Amino acid sequence: MCHERILAIASDTDDAPNEAGPVHQDGTPHRLGRGSTALPILGFMEEAGETVPEPDSLAGVVPVRPSTKKFDFVNLSPTDFEDFVFDLLTTIGFVNVDWRKGTPKSASPSDRGRDIEAQYLVTDVDGHQRFERWFVDAKHYEKGVPPESLQGLFTWAQSQRPDVALVAASGFLSNPAKDWIEQYCKTSAPPFRIRHWERPQISEFLAQHPELTYRHEIYEQDAMRSLAEIQAAETEMYNRRWYDRSKTRDHFVEIGQVEPLPDELREQVLSARSLIEAELGTETLQVGSDWEAGLWAGKHSALRWVLGDDWDNLDT
Repeated sequence: MCHERILAIASDTDDAPNEAGPVHQDGTPHRLGRGSTALPILGFMEEAGETVPEPDSLAGVVPVRPSTKKFDFVNLSPTDFEDFVFDLLTTIGFVNVDWRKGTPKSASPSDRGRDIEAQYLVTDVDGHQRFERWFVDAKHYEKGVPPESLQGLFTWAQSQRPDVALVAASGFLSNPAKDWIEQYCKTSAPPFRIRHWERPQISEFLAQHPELTYRHEIYEQDAMRSLAEIQAAETEMYNRRWYDRSKTRDHFVEIGQVEPLPDELREQVLSARSLIEAELGTETLQVGSDWEAGLWAGKHSALRWVLGDDWDNLDT
């Protein structure tokens, strides 16, 4: 059968570098994430009153519990997504993982249709163990993956005969791509299995291994503001606090504690105030108490910290 249901691979690794495991192209070991997909499943079985198998019997492939979380890969470049897929494969139990980037540049022109090669240890029902070879092509597209982008992987797989050709997509395969794969299976009878992991399947892996989200700055969809929203909020808070401080300065000018601004600079201040009033509304710019002023300052400091500034930078 050309297509198979996607299953997660049970793994139990620690945070130490894998001495016998995969390395990056520069020779540095890739760190493995902590956690096991088997542990939650055991808990579900206990709750259901089922017999819990011994850990050794879970060394094969186990289904992933469906996750309601959806993750966003917009922060990643295509090369960043390849690096994430490399890390994902390592974390879920693949070995001898080789990222065929072939160049230190941001693109990967030398991968010949598969970005990553990896092996997975399979145990047959009679206890015999064997390694399956996987060719993996990582696809990071804003829209659906088109069929023409799959041909390199399958051409190379037809020649080299891996056990599995996997397309790992940050989004989804387009309907024409899925139709093309179905037709390819019928007409070419490939000597390898074809898998594709789309965002829902990858999100299930991430739910099981949240350490991957931290390492690669992958955010849960709708769980965090976008960078543009955070920058807009910081700009608004800056304008609010600058407006209030400029009005406060007028008060100190009136009581003789500070000198008036030069006429040209004063005109610029009044013009900037008018723009802020038009954008935010004069009624929203009034600070009613020291507590409210402190609240604005706290918000502004937090927003600046998120954007990379030091704590307590309240300059306006």
